[in-house]
Amino acid sequence: MADRYSFSLTTFSPSGKLVQIEYALNAVNQGVTALGIKATNGVVLATEKKSSSPLIDPPSLSKVSLITPDIGMVYSGMGPDYRVLVDKARKTSHTGYKRIYNEYPPTRILVQDVARVVQEATQSGGVRPYGVSLLIAGWDDGVEPTIAESELDTDKKKVSGKTGGILKGGPSLYQVSLDPRPTIYWDMRALRAPGAHGSGN
Repeated sequence: MADRYSFSLTTFSPSGKLVQIEYALNAVNQGVTALGIKATNGVVLATEKKSSSPLIDPPSLSKVSLITPDIGMVYSGMGPDYRVLVDKARKTSHTGYKRIYNEYPPTRILVQDVARVVQEATQSGGVRPYGVSLLIAGWDDGVEPTIAESELDTDKKKVSGKTGGILKGGPSLYQVSLDPRPTIYWDMRALRAPGAHGSGN
């Protein structure tokens, strides 16, 4: 019966839900775990990199993307939606902001732009919501490293404290260190911990 109400972003189901948004959130929940850990002098983004088909060339499977030399992004959810957002973020950074100001945008500005694109897809006609949740990490001049989370239901938020953020509800292991190398160890432990999807990989 819910299928009758899934044709429009603004059509509520009898239970009071926007079904298209629910579909997008379900796509995020089906994704693999992605996490970020902030150290005192850097940020580590990590995710599982497993292929669902033997026909996929492993080097072509990219889940962590560099947007500018100082900003990276990782996702949980639908890969094609993520690639669209990466392209939009790169276009905004390289041809929009850099052409005007002769520098790449600060992390905060890029997060706002990406969150605006994601939010507009939840209310515009002819499109569907992006089925991704993002962690965007960056390090701007004179500012400590930053991790921000952009989701359908929270728009955007700066991840508080020293934990980065975890997409897919995995375990929240973290460590603050002077060297980012130990944080890679903690990322690996979190991805392999019980409860993380694909923890056997």
